[in-house]
Amino acid sequence: MASPDQTPMLDWRDETIPVSRRFDDPYFSLAGGLDETRHVFLAGNGLPGRFRDGFQIAELGFGTGLNLLATLLAHPGPGHLHFTSFEAFPMAAADIARALQAFPEVAGIAPGFLRQWESGETTLRFPHLTATIILGDARETLPAWPGKADAWFLDGFSPAKNPELWSAELMAAVGRHTAPGGSFATYTAAGHVRRALAEAGFTVTRKPGFGRKRHMSVGVLQPSATASRMSPG
Repeated sequence: MASPDQTPMLDWRDETIPVSRRFDDPYFSLAGGLDETRHVFLAGNGLPGRFRDGFQIAELGFGTGLNLLATLLAHPGPGHLHFTSFEAFPMAAADIARALQAFPEVAGIAPGFLRQWESGETTLRFPHLTATIILGDARETLPAWPGKADAWFLDGFSPAKNPELWSAELMAAVGRHTAPGGSFATYTAAGHVRRALAEAGFTVTRKPGFGRKRHMSVGVLQPSATASRMSPG
């Protein structure tokens, strides 16, 4: 699935938490990755309350697939969701399986995900959700994506350690690929990220973070931003 330069280099903390050597950052919160996903990405986007048939989630940073699995747990149906994730360094199924052992709640749905991922599939099918994992540098793949998200999970490694995934140019692309009334949520409250998202057309709000993180950021695309993209020129 991944070429050598795309393979993530991992260390393991407490034998269960993968840490990227490339970015010196863990893949999920040491205080509880599944709880963080629910607090930041689901609640931060007003989910699952906004789910409807055809609802589109997009994500920067697929990692272990934990956000996908949390979404599956939150959406038993009815209605079918679409989940698109952009990932430059896809993890091997065996490493994902090792990481997911920390979360007994996903044990019932993880095997179906892992079977598809191990077989090399990047379109993953579940009863009430279809996930598409787009491999490669998001700075190239996101601008080329034809979709528009109703909700964004901005979950790259720390802006201080992976600045490429938080640049003003990429945040502008996030704004262009957001549906009218669409939202974002992210664990970071870094000033330059918040400013970039505001410039991309979002109203940006700081909220209490998860665990040791004092703050996180959420936002909704302003109607004026949507209108300006639809106007001539």
